[in-house]
Amino acid sequence: MQNHFPLWKNVLVLLALALGTLYSLPNLFGNDPAVQLASSTALPLTQAQADDVKAAIANAGLGLKEFDFKDGKILARFNTLDDQLQAADLLREKMSGKATVALNLAPATPSWLRAIGAEPMYLGLDLRGGVHFLMEVDMDAAVKQADERYVNDIRAAFRDAKVRYESVSKEAAGIRIDLNDDDANKALAFEVLNKDFRNLDIAEQSDGDIIATVPERDLKEIKKNALAQNITTLRNRINELGVAEPIIQQQGDSRIVVQLPGVQDTARAKELIGTTATLEYRLVDTEHDLQSALSGHVPAGSRIYNDKNGQPVLLKRSVIVTGDQITDASSGLDQNSQPAVFITLDSVGAKKMGKFTQENIGKPMAVVFIEYKSETKVVNGQKVQHKEKVEKVISVATIRDTFSKRFQTTGLENTQEARTLALLLRAGALAAPVEIVEERTIGPSLGQENINQGILSITVGFFLVVFFMTVYYSGFGLIANFALFFNLVALTAILSMLQATLTLPGMAGIVLTLGMAVDANVLINERIREELRNGHSPQASIYIGYEKAFGTILDSNTTTLLVALLLFGFGTGPVKGFAVVLSLGILTSMFTAITGTRMLVNWLYGGDKPVIKLSIHPIWSRG
Repeated sequence: MQNHFPLWKNVLVLLALALGTLYSLPNLFGNDPAVQLASSTALPLTQAQADDVKAAIANAGLGLKEFDFKDGKILARFNTLDDQLQAADLLREKMSGKATVALNLAPATPSWLRAIGAEPMYLGLDLRGGVHFLMEVDMDAAVKQADERYVNDIRAAFRDAKVRYESVSKEAAGIRIDLNDDDANKALAFEVLNKDFRNLDIAEQSDGDIIATVPERDLKEIKKNALAQNITTLRNRINELGVAEPIIQQQGDSRIVVQLPGVQDTARAKELIGTTATLEYRLVDTEHDLQSALSGHVPAGSRIYNDKNGQPVLLKRSVIVTGDQITDASSGLDQNSQPAVFITLDSVGAKKMGKFTQENIGKPMAVVFIEYKSETKVVNGQKVQHKEKVEKVISVATIRDTFSKRFQTTGLENTQEARTLALLLRAGALAAPVEIVEERTIGPSLGQENINQGILSITVGFFLVVFFMTVYYSGFGLIANFALFFNLVALTAILSMLQATLTLPGMAGIVLTLGMAVDANVLINERIREELRNGHSPQASIYIGYEKAFGTILDSNTTTLLVALLLFGFGTGPVKGFAVVLSLGILTSMFTAITGTRMLVNWLYGGDKPVIKLSIHPIWSRG
């Protein structure tokens, strides 16, 4: 029997149809307005806190649809957006200093579907609403920070090796090292540099000074690492914010795209991801007179800072440890019930801090809080991005004993400042300042309008194709329409199982897939018609039609798939989304158009059934 599938192949097609239907269902249920709460300290939220939150919502008379407490985080779903907003304001006040409160839209998938891992596909910013940031990484600052680290490291290496030097400073030409003129001392300096700093280019100048420069290949690596670390840090901060399905991507050599679908609290998101905050621990300069420094005679190795009250403080330029050596930070109260941040250092930072505090017991140490702020100002009718570096001494304390890995930082104004600082430090310090160069906010209503328009375009395209196939190919057209519907279901299911992000370009890819999906059936049906005109029997025409059309279908779809893969490889953002949907659509359409329709045709005309005429001609034709 020519037109007959073995049992396993029929079962395979039916199983694919069943699974496709099941895993595409979650996309029909939409989203619930929700409030997410995550701990702002090192410890997760407790069951008692979750019970208090639930009771507060109930006492306020808000329409709570579902309350979920899992892994130390709370997700409260509401019936309306008004209830959601009121609950967020209520919980921010109640959980101040204890939890981060974020607005979001949570999938309304039934629990029985979630139990089998069936989740809706992610919706992009243009469909779900949310906030989009394009951020520029300050690469000059990254290089400057690297140079400052080299300056401090060279000074430390010279002190350990007993190399006498007048100064080690950063200049435009590189790091200038002014040595004692003694030949033996200079030889020892070169030995230290060639041993510990062999990656630097070392050159002696005509005046006897040494210039050390960072090679171009290392500069590129520094910039690359700064970008990669910033992406990781931003991802950590967004996880702290409790945002679901964030999109964080590199764009070019110095830019980062951050998209937070479903986020309505854009001010809080911008505050966390757009702020660069870190700490530096420095020794207070007690060897020189502060008043003399204020009059203009600042010592070479020191610098004037201001404390939070605006009072000047003279600090050493040498940094003990910095924020990038902090592995954990939590906010709380110290023994005097004052706001504090409890710090944990990595092994390198702990070693430095332990050695420093051991050698400087009895001396005052200052904690410098550094924050990079970026704001847009209107100057002469033009929007200008203004960057400001704010540095202030938040505490000065005398070193009473040796400490290294764990200690506390006090001097913060309130618990909110302590909580924000702990969150930023826990998420990681940015390797270089970032500037928000583009910001877009899309409301949920506009996102829903885009969804409605996208669905309308898919529906209209689907029914136009159905109408054409039915009119032009009669019964075989109806079979092709079934394959078309099966293709749409299968594509939706695969996107959902992959948790792909669907955007408007992705919807355009679905519409294009619908048009391309019937191309295979058109080729098959036309080939069957041709075989009928050549005098073959209906059974033979079906068999030959499918066999001969397969090569053409494979060639055409392969070339289109290659183009889609190139779009994915070289495109960015929306282009990648379009390429993913198109690629998957090509694969599903080949399966449904060839295997799916062949199964139905075999059921209707295959086996030993006597077939006199095929329903494959236009409805106006009698032949």
